Amino acid sequence: MNLTTHYMGFELKNPIVPSASPLTKNIDNIRRMEDAGAAAITMYSLFEEQIEFEAQQFDHFFGYGTESFAEALTYFPKPGEFSLGPDQYLEHLHKARQAVGIPVIASLNGVSDGGWIDYATKIQQAGADALEVNLYFLPTDPRIACGDVEQVYLDVLANVKRHVTIPVAMKIGPYFSAMPRVAHGLDAAGADALVLFNRFYQPDLDIEELTVGPHLVLSNSDELRLPLRWIAILYGHVGCSLALTTGVHTVEDAVKAVMAGADIANTTSALLQHGIGHITTLVDGIARWMEEHEYDSVDMMKGSLSQRNVAEPAAFERANYMRTLQSYKGLP
Repeated sequence: MNLTTHYMGFELKNPIVPSASPLTKNIDNIRRMEDAGAAAITMYSLFEEQIEFEAQQFDHFFGYGTESFAEALTYFPKPGEFSLGPDQYLEHLHKARQAVGIPVIASLNGVSDGGWIDYATKIQQAGADALEVNLYFLPTDPRIACGDVEQVYLDVLANVKRHVTIPVAMKIGPYFSAMPRVAHGLDAAGADALVLFNRFYQPDLDIEELTVGPHLVLSNSDELRLPLRWIAILYGHVGCSLALTTGVHTVEDAVKAVMAGADIANTTSALLQHGIGHITTLVDGIARWMEEHEYDSVDMMKGSLSQRNVAEPAAFERANYMRTLQSYKGLP
């Protein structure tokens, strides 16, 4: 079976790509992912807060003691010449790129159109084949209009594209009033791929300590349905690549992602639960499923169950609502 797929201009040997996770903080794990059959790898994220924190630390120590030792300032490099930010990420990225023969996609995670985007240049210089921008922006101010929220994403993309020549993917959330408009806007602004969707981790309340804290819950296959629906709707209506992430655990999940129209299926929670060897299970399983169902290639499968290719396209919209409710058999 021909499992080849195309993503952001890369010809990948199959559609399975591990998404950003702590697993990629270890070079041996990255090698194991390639050996297990991963077509590409997305590195763990470098966060805006990390970059801004180190910048603030430098500003503090750069100005410390200026009244007493002003003459010593002549020996400091100018702020614009000083290398800011977590250099360990760049070093690790460079080592990862040297360790494997598959594309390595770096990840920047931020919330604003700020100076942290400048780091995209250093990421490209470190050897990244592509960059995934995970814009973790949850608007909580009721004065912010919907159009202003969308503009933040467009501004970040435009800013990143000015800094790099490598392909740029935008990883976004599902909370837009008009997802097709946002997708078209990002596509027109030069996004090489859309990654649907990032998971906004929900905080939990400790009612004894009266605190708010993080509560990490791994995904499951049921969460596949939301990105699956939007991939199926957007397929054929945007020119950029489409990546499905969240909920890819089984062979069937990966097959659904491709048949909806995704170029690649990202997976992380399944690897954290079952180990890196689960990549082999997914890749081999896709090949077996294709053989059993007489598909010669991934391209032949891709988009075959998208909205534009199914007999009842309204099933992806409201027309399916009553049928879904009526399908429940639990009531007497």
